[in-house]
Amino acid sequence: MCSRSRQAVVTAEMSPDNASILVCGGGGIALDVTRKLKDMGAWVWMLQRSDSRRKEIEGMMAIVVRGDALNPEQVQKAFDQIEEVDAVVSTIGGTPADPTADSQGNINLIEAAAKKGVKRFILLTSIGVGDSKDAPPQQVYDVLKPVLIEKGKAEDKLKSIGGNMQFTIIRPGGLKTQPATGRGVLTEDVNVCGAIHREDVADLLVHALFSDKASNKVLAAVDQDQIMDKREFATFEL
Repeated sequence: MCSRSRQAVVTAEMSPDNASILVCGGGGIALDVTRKLKDMGAWVWMLQRSDSRRKEIEGMMAIVVRGDALNPEQVQKAFDQIEEVDAVVSTIGGTPADPTADSQGNINLIEAAAKKGVKRFILLTSIGVGDSKDAPPQQVYDVLKPVLIEKGKAEDKLKSIGGNMQFTIIRPGGLKTQPATGRGVLTEDVNVCGAIHREDVADLLVHALFSDKASNKVLAAVDQDQIMDKREFATFEL
């Protein structure tokens, strides 16, 4: 079992210093989240299906926990290896051809987290899910529909799991791989659509994790300079 000392008791608003966080995701945003959390002093575990990124992850002084999110037994085993888990951040997703990970993979994580007594769960989904269905152009929604429907199932599970686990659901717009712009924002407006860079999404995820204002909120994430139709909207301040 992996253990760590607890020099501070996590109270209402969790502090990153010495917090224990499980990040679930294959790469990209998940790696950026891990890097940021380590820089803030958190203990970070990353759930990985293979060892292909082990060197990079361990180079950030994070810990690899092997397991496939689609396998409930492996997920439970991963949680059992960590003495305490304060929070989970999941960026796991599939493809339109096979979106199973978007629903069942995340649902397995949500159920295991609730059983473990996790305090906070941050779930990354997408604009176009649930009540934001009409935000993206119809042709975009039609292409992504299989994924968006499955992501909606995970959102519903997280919102209905009950217990003491707080959640934040972040729905980013179209993802870009260029360097961060620092212009990423959150909003409760379900009609907003646009693009955002992956590193900016990671930054918003981390800030939401440590803000009580984001507790039990569903928020869209977009770059304020890359909004579709240039429509005005109110930003959500953490």
